[in-house]
Amino acid sequence: MLDTLLGRTALKERIADLEAERDDLEDELDAERQRRSTAVTKRQDAEERINRLEDRIADLEGQLDTQDVTTDGPQVRHDAVLRGADIDAMLDRLESYRTDPEATVTAYIDDGAVSEALTEAFGDRWPLVDDARPCLAVTDDRDLIGATLSVPRPPDPFVSFDDRVQIERSWFSEPDRYTLAVVRSDLFAMGRYEDGERTGFRGFDADLMENHSKGGFSQARFERRRDEQIDTHLDRCRAVLVELDADHLSVVGERSAVDDLREFADYTATSDARGSPEEALATARRDRWAVRYRAV
Repeated sequence: MLDTLLGRTALKERIADLEAERDDLEDELDAERQRRSTAVTKRQDAEERINRLEDRIADLEGQLDTQDVTTDGPQVRHDAVLRGADIDAMLDRLESYRTDPEATVTAYIDDGAVSEALTEAFGDRWPLVDDARPCLAVTDDRDLIGATLSVPRPPDPFVSFDDRVQIERSWFSEPDRYTLAVVRSDLFAMGRYEDGERTGFRGFDADLMENHSKGGFSQARFERRRDEQIDTHLDRCRAVLVELDADHLSVVGERSAVDDLREFADYTATSDARGSPEEALATARRDRWAVRYRAV
């Protein structure tokens, strides 16, 4: 009776209604947090799988091309990744080949349009060349040679009809001076090289939180903090590259990290180089100057 006289009954009912609305909203928020944490975890898992699988795609494609399967189309006859002396030996063979004038075709092909004359020169082998783009492609009018090569320092696209293969060794060799950086969400490594020797090094790891297995708010908070740590790490990497005055800067590593720093690089690529900064840089350097050779 007294509550009614003082108007407290209406206030209590209003409070109860608000508390019920609050509880409903908290339930919705908890559900949304759970959905978001699950989505973030799935995204991270997917990114990790992408980084692992992307570096194996080329090898798997090569294995697929060389499998003994029944097909009416042309097949890659040989597929190899060459390094060091093997690259020089392959270039020696190509440079020694001679034909009649305009009988040897050499072309560097990127993702742009190509001439009809070029596709006709390779005939039914053109799909194999197309699959290898961007690449240097060579053949002749007798189909005695036919190959595609990845080029570490690619020239501008061109097509040449001559009596020999048109190749410059500089396309396949380390420049006198260059800088190579490996960037991952948990690592940075950078080396300066002159005349084949490393003259400078900078490397550090990102102190990222370990994977979290709990759901709910704790998982969402963990994901936010980890993303913030990755952003801080990439900002630190960016600061190093901003201060860098380098010729021929190559940035390789985790795709999302490389994309974030693409503006500083003359060349970018994904790489699965891992381990300590020293180990990752050594692996990345070896892969950076490798050449994939396919006989078509």
